[in-house]
Amino acid sequence: MARNGRRNFQTMTRNPRLTARSAAALMATLSLSGVALNAAPGTAMAQGGGECRGEPTGSKLHVIVEGVRSDKGEMTYTLYGDDPLLFLKGRGELKVWRERAMPPTQDMCVWLSGPGTYAMAVYQDTNGNHRFDHGVFTASEPYGFSRNPHLFMGPPSVGQVKFTAGEGDTTVHIMMRNP
Repeated sequence: MARNGRRNFQTMTRNPRLTARSAAALMATLSLSGVALNAAPGTAMAQGGGECRGEPTGSKLHVIVEGVRSDKGEMTYTLYGDDPLLFLKGRGELKVWRERAMPPTQDMCVWLSGPGTYAMAVYQDTNGNHRFDHGVFTASEPYGFSRNPHLFMGPPSVGQVKFTAGEGDTTVHIMMRNP
């Protein structure tokens, strides 16, 4: 059991019987709770414009999140590489950013370390506890992934959500899934 009596993604995936019994919960956990708690929060571009965050490079990522229904809490953006062993794992992220939630659309811009293959997971931390809250079979907070995969019985694979960023600007659209 993880802190506060909650199981995290890594704990749940070690037990195949538990994984089968709570596959929907796995989808909901996304392991973002551990990532968000362990990663130092960055900053993100303010709604409607502003500078990209991070050290300028030749690769810029614009993340447009649609379907934000409320201004409660903050949006948490987690950037991953394309390594399937690190995707949605605690401390497997490249970077985490947070910004105030502002419906109906969030717009964030960050500088990437360079061209490459990445994946993005987003959730709205509506209660401000810096973890992705969920029940046994459903998410309690809105979430989404790059490439908006169809989810069935568990979280997506990195292959379902990865995108390629080249030199210059790359834009990713994410549609929030609301509980």
